[in-house]
Amino acid sequence: MSETMTRTQADVGRYVSDALRERYFAACDALYALGEPASAQTDVETSFGTTHVYRYDPADPAAASRTPIVLVHGAGACSAIWYPNTPALSADRPVYALDTPGDPGRSVQRAPLHQPERAAQWLDEALGELGLDRVHLVGTSYGGWLALNQVHRRPGRLASVTLLDPGGLEKVGLRFFTWIFASLFATFAPKALRPRLAAWLEQPVLVVPELRRMVHLAVRAYRIRRPAPLPLSDDELATIRTPLYLVLGKRSLLLHPQRQAERVPRLIPGARAEIVAKTGHGPQIDHADEVNQRMLDFMNTVDNAVDNAVS
Repeated sequence: MSETMTRTQADVGRYVSDALRERYFAACDALYALGEPASAQTDVETSFGTTHVYRYDPADPAAASRTPIVLVHGAGACSAIWYPNTPALSADRPVYALDTPGDPGRSVQRAPLHQPERAAQWLDEALGELGLDRVHLVGTSYGGWLALNQVHRRPGRLASVTLLDPGGLEKVGLRFFTWIFASLFATFAPKALRPRLAAWLEQPVLVVPELRRMVHLAVRAYRIRRPAPLPLSDDELATIRTPLYLVLGKRSLLLHPQRQAERVPRLIPGARAEIVAKTGHGPQIDHADEVNQRMLDFMNTVDNAVDNAVS
C-alpha cells in the first residue's frame, strides 16, 4: 500500500486513495493552465515533510533581480488558486508558490505543523531550503494566518507581508462556515443558475469550471487534520514591525472588514489596510488586475524605501 494510504497520525492530512489523488492533481493542472506556466517545480525537505514549490521567473532580466514574492494559499486548496495572479506578479519579479503540507496539494505532510511555532518553523525552513533570505510574503485566508503568524514569530526573512482577507485576525465564526457549505452545495446547481448564485454568494468557484472541479475533487480526495487557528491578540499584533498590507473584501464573512481596517493600522506602525468593494473572501480572484497592481505598488514602495535608506 502506498505512503498516502498508510499515514494515520493525528493532525496529519492524507489522501483518501491514490486514484482520487491523481484525479485531483489532473484538476489542479487544468487550473494551473489558466495562469502563467511555472518555470520550474521543486521539492524541499523540512522537519514536517516535503514542500512542493512552483517557481515563476520574469522574462525581464532586471525584474529577475528584484526581491521575490512567496505565495501561500488558503485551506483546502493548493497553489493553483493563484492562477489569476501569477502572470502579473511574475512579470515584475520572481514568484514562488508553496503547497502547504496538510492541504490537498503535492506536498507530503509527515508531522503536525498547525501549532503557531511549528507553522513558523516550517515556513522558515522551506524558505531557507529555497535559498530565500528576503521575500515579500503573501497569504490568503488560512495562508493569511500563516503569513501573519510568520511576521509575528519569525520575521527575519520577510521584506513585507501582504494579507488577503486573512485568517488570524478574528475567531472563525458560524457565518463563515455557513458560507463555505452553501457555496459547496451551490456548485451542484444547474449551470444556468450558477452565475446568479456566484454573485449572491460572492463565490467565483461557481463560474470557473476548472476551479469548480478542483474544489469538488479536493473535498472528496483529501482529509485535512487540523483545528482552526486562533487569532492573534492586540498585544501580539503590536509586536510586528515589518511592512504590512491588509486587503479585505467588503462583503467578507471571515472577518469584519471595517473593524479590522481600523484595528490593524492602529496596532501595527505603518501598516496599510484597504477594503475592496463588490467582493467577499477572494479579492485576488474577483478583482485580480486591481489587487495585483495594488500588491506590486506596495512591494515597490517597500523596496524603494530600503534602497533610499542604503544610498
